[in-house]
Amino acid sequence: MADIKKVGVMVGREWSFPPAFIEEVNRRNVGVFAEYVKLGGTVQNEPNEYAVIVDRISHEIKYYRTYLKNAILQGTYVINNPFWWSADDKFFEASLATKLGVASPRTVVLPNKSYPEGVVSESLRNLKYPIDWKAIADYVGMPAILKDAWGGGWRDVYKVNTIDELIYYYDQSEQLCMIVQEFIEWDHYVRCMCIGQETILPMKYDPRERKYHVEHAHMDAELGRRVVHDARLLNQALGYDMNTVEFAVRDGVPYAIDFMNPAPDMDIYSLTQHYFEWALNAMSDLVINRATQGVWQGYQYPWGRLVRP
Repeated sequence: MADIKKVGVMVGREWSFPPAFIEEVNRRNVGVFAEYVKLGGTVQNEPNEYAVIVDRISHEIKYYRTYLKNAILQGTYVINNPFWWSADDKFFEASLATKLGVASPRTVVLPNKSYPEGVVSESLRNLKYPIDWKAIADYVGMPAILKDAWGGGWRDVYKVNTIDELIYYYDQSEQLCMIVQEFIEWDHYVRCMCIGQETILPMKYDPRERKYHVEHAHMDAELGRRVVHDARLLNQALGYDMNTVEFAVRDGVPYAIDFMNPAPDMDIYSLTQHYFEWALNAMSDLVINRATQGVWQGYQYPWGRLVRP
């Protein structure tokens, strides 16, 4: 029993993927045991019992995120790395994509519309007002997409057709940090499930229907190679072991438009039975590998060069 490696799962309202994942890992009987993590307060430098933790919820629960950082310090491998996830935003990702040579929509990050109580005008002396909306619209073009730089899914996302619409929805954004982005009028749309920074499954997806289509030959060979290459490159650069990368394809060019999804939708009714089983097996393979190989994430950070678990 001492040789058994434990895997912890942290989840929110999901009902299909977590229990199926736990069952699949345990069914394989390879010396790795999966279960739900249970917490009730964490002591400083408390040893962690898990070789791997799969995190699907800490973006909503601050205590979970804090616990997971300590877990890495103690030697646990966390999917996805909470240190990077805490620092990520869609503007940086858009800039990173173009630096990597991945096609990405033209993007501008905007000052907040409003600020928390206690932020006074003197705190904003580095900002220029008024915002030059015409220059922004000229750069990204119209129509455009306005969305939360830190958000996920389809919440706080607006398609705007004019400068007046852009300003109207910006005025509703309150304390969110928004980006405005070139709208890609796509003729094909691909969502890639990305597991372990290497394993990429490009799926045909229709964002208008919010629906996957199980069509294995939905891209020609050249486009398929580029989509898989770009998705893999982005995940390696971001360090995500669990992510989805979305491409809007226009005139044969895949534009990476959404690739900050480190707790991607893995529900069976969203993915379809076919893709759900693929994700289940790929995640199980990844977690068992990380649990048995003893990979430590702390080496990436200055503190990790001074301490070892």
